[in-house]
Amino acid sequence: MAAKSKDFVAKPNPMNGRCRLISGNWKMNLNHLEAIALVQKLHYSLRESDYRYAEISVHPPFTALRSIQLLLETDRVPISLGAQNTYFETSGPFTGEVSPSMLNKLGVKYVIVGHSERRDIFGETDEVVSKKTKAVLDAQMIPIVCVGESLKEKQEEMTEAVLTHQVEAVVSGVNSEGCESLVFAYEPKWAIGSGMPAGASDAVRGAEVIRATVSKFHGEEVASKVRVQYGGSVNSANAKEFMEQKEIDGLLVGGASLSSEAFAAVIQA
Repeated sequence: MAAKSKDFVAKPNPMNGRCRLISGNWKMNLNHLEAIALVQKLHYSLRESDYRYAEISVHPPFTALRSIQLLLETDRVPISLGAQNTYFETSGPFTGEVSPSMLNKLGVKYVIVGHSERRDIFGETDEVVSKKTKAVLDAQMIPIVCVGESLKEKQEEMTEAVLTHQVEAVVSGVNSEGCESLVFAYEPKWAIGSGMPAGASDAVRGAEVIRATVSKFHGEEVASKVRVQYGGSVNSANAKEFMEQKEIDGLLVGGASLSSEAFAAVIQA
């Protein structure tokens, strides 16, 4: 029977004291009617224990945010609303952009920042990602900051250097209080749609580099509170392997989150 109350809150992981977060990034898919249907079916498929295990967030396109906000609030669905992107200015002559304050007014809790597609297709630099992260925090929301290396960088054994540089660009610009609320999503670009899936050891290594970098700027206590998701061709077959790792606090799910059945299977795996 589907959970019906927002009082269902994810319990901290006993291995590390951090609450798990499983996020569905729908990318440029689903109109607002399709989005509503997916969330309704997903909610029906999930059990109370699923909501206790992990916080769940969905990240629709901008055009569906208001529709999903109303659905979640009206039906008291214990799923958090997320956005896929934002701009770092509050307002102004920025045609086509959406500000953090606009997202905040829609009840958005999480905002994906610096996704590999934003970096590679739209040319977002580490500086832009840093500005967006700070803007999301200033608007009282939580950034999900994506970091990861390419296949070429992996082959040249640059994984640690790339992750360190990307994380430094973010954490050097925020204070310790803001930093400990951050969520990082380690998404090795070489594992996305390449037929070369990453393993749990890859995910753990990425998480360790991320926390070590945070610790360098803000100390071990802050680093221990930072959550790290794994994102990179996640599905129901490999989700359990990642979630069993002490260093991994959740998943950033792409294609599998476009089906209520597939996304529920990932959460329940």
